[in-house]
Amino acid sequence: MSTEPTSIEGSVTPPTSIDSENSGVGASSQANVNTGKRKATPQRSEVWSHFTKIINSEGASKAKCNYCQKEFCCDVKKNGTGSLKYHIGSCKKNPSNVVDPSQGQLVLPRKGVEGGEGHLSTWRFDQEACRKGLAQMIVIDELPFKFVESEGFKKFMFVACPRFHIPSRTTMTRDVYQLYLDERVKIKQLLRSSCSRVCLTTDTWTSLQRVNYLCITAHFIDNDWKLNKKILNFCPISSHKGESIGMVIEKCLLNWGTDKLFTVTVDNASSNDVAVGYLRKKFNPRGGLVQNGKYLHMRCMAHIVNLIVVEGLKEMNKSVEHVRGAVRYVRQSPARLQKFK
Repeated sequence: MSTEPTSIEGSVTPPTSIDSENSGVGASSQANVNTGKRKATPQRSEVWSHFTKIINSEGASKAKCNYCQKEFCCDVKKNGTGSLKYHIGSCKKNPSNVVDPSQGQLVLPRKGVEGGEGHLSTWRFDQEACRKGLAQMIVIDELPFKFVESEGFKKFMFVACPRFHIPSRTTMTRDVYQLYLDERVKIKQLLRSSCSRVCLTTDTWTSLQRVNYLCITAHFIDNDWKLNKKILNFCPISSHKGESIGMVIEKCLLNWGTDKLFTVTVDNASSNDVAVGYLRKKFNPRGGLVQNGKYLHMRCMAHIVNLIVVEGLKEMNKSVEHVRGAVRYVRQSPARLQKFK
């Protein structure tokens, strides 16, 4: 038997060099560093279950709604997902927003709110009723029309009532004007059906822009013996002359469909004497005045008291100046004010 070792070089795989593996890993890492590209992170927001990210013909990133196919901007550096969340709640084709209009919800209206007497009643969402309520809020709180486009209001409505489609400022302008027309019809019917006589208060003034304005307010008692106060007109006038004021008041009353005057309360300006005389001459032949207009002209007590106070302060001018000087001295320094306290 031969004792020479058998060669197995052909059947053994040579060992892999560790240095070569390390060099491969290093090359791969170096390639990633050179390219400067970050690993794509998954889209974590829940809105992407309702949207599909696409690239439009202009090469811009867009988010396409899966229900109505409407496209929104979704650039990572410029846009967030706030507008997408808002659209989910207001999208009419979203199955989650489709509600049976005949289905109501039991609610307990709060006391202190119109119609809130504490009785259990049904409620259902009404887009038009919400728009009307929003228009009333704009008028009552004297808010600008752009309030409906503010981010804070949009976020609040998305939480409070996602189904409500918030109108634009242009639409809100039309809604407020329509609200004015509706209220005008109601007041006209009230004046014709449940009002016997009307008492007016009016005043004029000049704005900082040198424009003359006139305001006319009607006071009357309805059939339920409830005192009502309604502004009938607020308009610019050509001048403060008495005849011009009288003509504007006459035209206003005729537009509202009433000529039954009881009193007209004005301040002590001489032009108002002429205005009341004009109204007495125009309405007395129509039988719209009491005792031929004997009690038509009423002088404003607030203006009279103001004139008395102004004249009285003139007599006490020196004493008032001394008091004002003492107040100015104390308020000129925080140390003096603290010592005075």
